[in-house]
Amino acid sequence: MLCAAIGLGLMAASAPSFSKEVVKIGFVGPLTGGTSSIGLGGRNSADLAVRLRNADPKSKYTYQLVSQDDECRPNVGVQVATKLAADKSIVAGVTHFCSAVAMGTAPVFARFGLPVIVWGAVLPEITYGNDFKEVHRVNGTMINQSEVAAKFMMEQGYKKWAIIHDTTDYGKGHNKYFSEYLKKDGGQILGTFGVTADQQDFTTELTKIRELKPDVIYFGGLTPLGVRIRTQMEKLGIKAQFEGTSGIKSDAYIQGVGDKLAEGSLSFLEGAPWEKLPGGLAFTGQYRVQKYSEPPEAYGPFAYAAANLIMDAVEKVGPDRKKVRDVLNQTKNVDTLIGKVTFDDRRQNIVPLVTKYVVEDGKWVIWEDSSYATGKRKLSGQ
Repeated sequence: MLCAAIGLGLMAASAPSFSKEVVKIGFVGPLTGGTSSIGLGGRNSADLAVRLRNADPKSKYTYQLVSQDDECRPNVGVQVATKLAADKSIVAGVTHFCSAVAMGTAPVFARFGLPVIVWGAVLPEITYGNDFKEVHRVNGTMINQSEVAAKFMMEQGYKKWAIIHDTTDYGKGHNKYFSEYLKKDGGQILGTFGVTADQQDFTTELTKIRELKPDVIYFGGLTPLGVRIRTQMEKLGIKAQFEGTSGIKSDAYIQGVGDKLAEGSLSFLEGAPWEKLPGGLAFTGQYRVQKYSEPPEAYGPFAYAAANLIMDAVEKVGPDRKKVRDVLNQTKNVDTLIGKVTFDDRRQNIVPLVTKYVVEDGKWVIWEDSSYATGKRKLSGQ
């Protein structure tokens, strides 16, 4: 289904068949603000899935994507989630990159009976802290990320860390899990610093970190904050290796700090490297054909996969929320752009892999394909 759908021409995408019933699917993500690059990439990717499906003459329905901006703010997210969920013409939703927002909206979707698939938020409690039958997640959690991030860095020979995290649930969660795995693997945490998501000046925290002389600064937060911290590290002469979460794996991070400062930065993204999976090159090719103004970014493929899972369910049982929910709940070993998808009893995709990325020459590169992996280049302190 995946490769065939991607391979279809898009000539008919802009001219849906009016003989088919129109089915609406919601999309929610940060379309404005500091994390908008991720949100726009996710929206475009879900839109691409819809366009490709509408171009398929075998599709029983014509699909329409209804997009909402949650601004990465929980209060706004609840408002737009309520708006989508109350609209009975919307059968399901592809929802949220920001964890704090996803936590706030989960009860809303459950109350209105709107099945959704989270496409980017990584806080474990979104699925494991609740038992809402309507809330699914196609990406993995920060638990997966943290385990790999800690083990990988220990294998590189690093021993001492300073941790900076934002004080949202997202940042605090990354601090919790990464710290646990790091200590378990024998790493030493010299200091932990919580900062607000809108903080601009980190002179106090970074001056203390400079005195501690860590091998690595681990950052638990999103791109805008990561850009400010990495930039100010350089101004204060801190040469520690910069290690971030999936929250910084965006072109916007590289653009924000510049190619030179971004070089060697690390990020960890749950899931197999979609670039190497069947359909990966076709996805990027079709994405380019549509001439979207923004790149798909790290989580675009997850939004694409989520939209396709929803449309597959609708094709099977029709545009009925409860029936679509029940089909999604039984998802087992389904081939998608991001690899096999299986939802466990909490509707969390069982993600067997975490992909490691490093910035090389102004681009995020899979670690194993990089000059760093072969030893031609060295990370800071090696």
